[in-house]
Amino acid sequence: MRNMILVGPMGAGKSTIGRLLAKELRLPFKDSDKEIEQRTGANIPWIFDVEGEQGFREREHAVIAELCRQRGIVLATGGGAVLREDNREALKGGGCVVYLRTSVEQQLERTSRDRNRPLLQKPNPGQVLAELMAIRDPLYRAIADITVETDERPPRLVVLEILDRLKVLSAGESPDRSALS
Repeated sequence: MRNMILVGPMGAGKSTIGRLLAKELRLPFKDSDKEIEQRTGANIPWIFDVEGEQGFREREHAVIAELCRQRGIVLATGGGAVLREDNREALKGGGCVVYLRTSVEQQLERTSRDRNRPLLQKPNPGQVLAELMAIRDPLYRAIADITVETDERPPRLVVLEILDRLKVLSAGESPDRSALS
């Protein structure tokens, strides 16, 4: 079975939706950020503090490349995983890519109390999220086989929509990418 790979900004629900989707599909769930933390024995903010974003991105690439070579998993990626071309190639070649799209307002609501997000530990997190979205949204769209909106939607409904979209894809119908955006 092909992998299911979830991409999107922080706060889109990749981990929550990924766990539910994995349960529905009876597949193992992997979270690239959690894999990095387990392998290093350190949390993401500490890695950012000690190694900087570049050091973290190197670790992230190694984990994503490895996980994308596996088969039959649901993979939730970090929001910035799409920044590197080699990651985008690995993700696209690694399975069906689902872009969980959400607004900056929803991201702010979902991440406001989370101190494990180093890029948001700044005076104006809303501006940071808007700037990140401007850069990353086209990258998410470019590799996505399916795009699903998550704003104000329970994770269970998002999972059901993903499963419906997968049926269309597996039936051999080519998704209209503009309709999915």
